Order: sequence, then structure tokens, then C-alpha cells
Amino acid sequence: MNQSSSDAASAVRSGIVLILSGPSGSGKSTIYRKAIPELGNIEFSVSCTTRAPRPGETDGKDYYFISKERFLQLKSEQAFVESADVHGNCYGTLKSELLTRISRGIDVLLDIDVQGADQIRSQCALSPELCKACKFIFIAPPSMEELERRLRSRGTETEDVILRRLANAAGEMARKDDYDFSIVNNDLECAVSEFISLVRTLRECV
Repeated sequence: MNQSSSDAASAVRSGIVLILSGPSGSGKSTIYRKAIPELGNIEFSVSCTTRAPRPGETDGKDYYFISKERFLQLKSEQAFVESADVHGNCYGTLKSELLTRISRGIDVLLDIDVQGADQIRSQCALSPELCKACKFIFIAPPSMEELERRLRSRGTETEDVILRRLANAAGEMARKDDYDFSIVNNDLECAVSEFISLVRTLRECV
């Protein structure tokens, strides 16, 4: 390898892993969907699942569709940075999915609940590479009253579901300070701008 090739290789930065959490109704998904086109070079990790593919889903693109036995084998090998059982189906994020991308300078985004974020923190304690790459970001509503207003304005959920989401949100909000950064979504455009600025700053630090 000549000097110019060596310099080019060394110029490739490591990617970062953006772990986003926040209550339902905080606007988390809307923020990153608006921000990603502005930022570029961000991919979602492809999770493993034991559920059957739905119409239109592609193996390796939407999910890795695997058997329960294979899932449990991977879990026993500590191949997942986080995993969960949801309504009888297993889901998990492969450590290799993250490490492969960040080694190529690609940033990875995970939209995950606080329990999943806790599992990733535990994995970071065992992996210096993950520890350096993972950035935990919490998206918060301006108040619980505003969160309730947003949930009710959807008009798509029953009262029981709304009350359950609000109860879950209270527990999630109590964990906000466990995150590296937090963004309060009081005004959507301002929150999107803040998220974009944060990611650009984080990119400069790696």
C-alpha cells in the first residue's frame, strides 16, 4: 500500500451508534425521519426475529427471520447487544450488525426502549469498541400534560391504551438522566435542528 492509499484508509472515521429512546408521543420517530435526509450516512440496524415475515417483508432487509432455536443459540453465544420477547416472538440486535457498520464509517440508529438501552450499556462495559461508539439520546415531551394531549389527539387508541402509554411514559421519563443527551421536543422543527446539530458534533469527536 502506498502512502496516499494509507492516508486515505486512515482518514475513514469510525461510525457512531445512536441509541434513541423516548415515550410514545414524544415525536422521536418524526424527528429522526426528518433529520436523516439532512445528515446522510445513517443506517438502521437489521434485527433478528423469530416471527414469520409479513407480506412485502424481505429477509436481510426488514429483519433476519430465524428459528427460535437459532435465536436461543445466538443469545447463548452473547451475539446480541439487546433482545426481548414481545408477544411470544423474539427480537434481537446483533453486535456484528453494529460493529461491521461502524468499522466502515457508517453511523447506525436504533429506536429502542429504556430496557433495551440498559442491555446495550451492559454490553458497552464489555466492549471498548462499542463503548466508544454508542451515544444514548433521550427524546422527551415538554410535559406529561402535553404528552397526554398528543396521544389523545391521534384518535387511534382506546382509553386503556392511552392510560397504559402514559404510565409507561412516567417510568421512562424518570430514566432521562441516564442518557448522554436529551432533547425536549417542544417545537418539532427546533427539535429536528437540535438533533442534526448534535449528530454533527458527535461525528466530529470520533
